[in-house]
Amino acid sequence: MSNPVLVEILRGAVVESRHRGAVSVIDADGAEIFSVGDVDQPVFPRSAIKLIQALPLIESGAADALGFGNRELSLACASHNGEQEHVELAKSMLARAGLDEAALECGTHWPYDQPIAIALAKSGGAPGPCHNNCSGKHAGFLCTAMHLGDDPAGYVGAAHPAQRRVRDAMAEVTGAAHAAEACGTDGCSIPTYAIPLDAMARGFARMATGRGLDAGRAKAARRLMSACMAEPFFMAGTNRFCTEIMQAAPGRVFAKVGAEGVFCAAIPELGFGIALKIDDGASRAAEIAVAGVIARVARSVPEIAEPIGALARKIDRNWNGITVGERRFAALN
Repeated sequence: MSNPVLVEILRGAVVESRHRGAVSVIDADGAEIFSVGDVDQPVFPRSAIKLIQALPLIESGAADALGFGNRELSLACASHNGEQEHVELAKSMLARAGLDEAALECGTHWPYDQPIAIALAKSGGAPGPCHNNCSGKHAGFLCTAMHLGDDPAGYVGAAHPAQRRVRDAMAEVTGAAHAAEACGTDGCSIPTYAIPLDAMARGFARMATGRGLDAGRAKAARRLMSACMAEPFFMAGTNRFCTEIMQAAPGRVFAKVGAEGVFCAAIPELGFGIALKIDDGASRAAEIAVAGVIARVARSVPEIAEPIGALARKIDRNWNGITVGERRFAALN
């Protein structure tokens, strides 16, 4: 099936580009609230499901043993900018487990945010593994492994206990099989499994409400989601859409981007889980789409719908500051 247009890019009053995709919104009982496009097609969730991947950090007892608070838990779910606060906190998490950044197997890259990368270069510095946007998640994996007595070496491999725990948590929370034939390798070297969008949405509805999870997992899920909503900067950073959308409705909306046009979100008080994928992988479209979807399904709660709905339209300006067009959520029946 051909997925519908979710986002339009206008130049002047003319639509210049269109982004197609699929959206699934599921409630805590597993009922469909809103759905467009092919939500059964397996897609790689990439970083959008880091919240679920962080469950073993709490369930193992590692987070409490190491004295982690909201900032550390938010960083464990992060795709961060590599700002100094992110780097220092990742190093602190590792140090509490008796490790340093040499233990990280996520690889090294310059901060994605250009001003931050330029500032680092101007200072004569160079990026290390803790600058990797996934370093907080990997610090969480390592802290859990050390707490449970696992050999941390090779923790990114599919057969390592760290990744088996993550896979099992993902499968139980989403209800989707995480089969070897659907497995790829993520940018940070851990396994990533292609699953349907409706399974991702179901998983986030469960994470938001605890329904369908045992008591311990439900408590861990609430703690993680609350930490991210309380400290969105540590889950993303300055001028990041995840930060912006959670600050627009503080403590009431969770949202997390994934690579290649994926976004997952949750509205805890409504019990809704949301997952979407933009076919062409454009992040610019995924941001507009997730804001538009949240505003649509939260119409009964103006305090959520109105500020987040405002994020579903972005004015585009050229290098001279002249307004040239806009990005907007396409009307869906």
